Amino acid sequence: MKIVIVDYGMGNIRSIVGAIKHLGYNNVNVSDEEYELKNANRLILPGVGNFSQAMKSIKLKRLDEMLSEIVMVDKKPILGICLGMQLLSESSTENGFNEGLGFVDGKVEKFTKKNIKVPHVGYNQINIEQNSRLYHGINQNPDYYFTHSYRLQSDSDIGQSMCSYSEEFVASFESGNISGTQFHPELSQNNGIKLLKNFVENF
Repeated sequence: MKIVIVDYGMGNIRSIVGAIKHLGYNNVNVSDEEYELKNANRLILPGVGNFSQAMKSIKLKRLDEMLSEIVMVDKKPILGICLGMQLLSESSTENGFNEGLGFVDGKVEKFTKKNIKVPHVGYNQINIEQNSRLYHGINQNPDYYFTHSYRLQSDSDIGQSMCSYSEEFVASFESGNISGTQFHPELSQNNGIKLLKNFVENF
């Protein structure tokens, strides 16, 4: 099993590598090379920071073109984490309107309620989608660690599991070979480790 973490310069990569290796998968690479991405069994798109800056970096490295072919045509399994999940969507309003990779339907916008603290930071329960591959063997309403100011909304069925932080937003999704988590599984203790294992084994 070869797992490649997509390197576009913005991500909590060390923690993800550590979590994957903790599961016993030692063939973990961090790369932006087309050969490495194409020869991976699983891809992880990390992300911490600004959506528009991330998309600029991705386009500069031509990763948008590479990932479009590898994920949408070749159907390689991919997991987006936090900003990485948001980048898989159609667009974001962070620092103006920015197009995403467009792999799933949905738009990323800032939390709108005025009675909440933004960014949303800390552990929150989520409501798991039935028959989920990501949450296989994980109890209903598990806690995961979030840190974000923008959230994904989708009117389509993308296999989303939801979280409530004064308003509901997409905590995770799984649509065919494409999946994402707004929270950080690599920072979410046992529930996070189990989810990463499920991605590697169930996609």
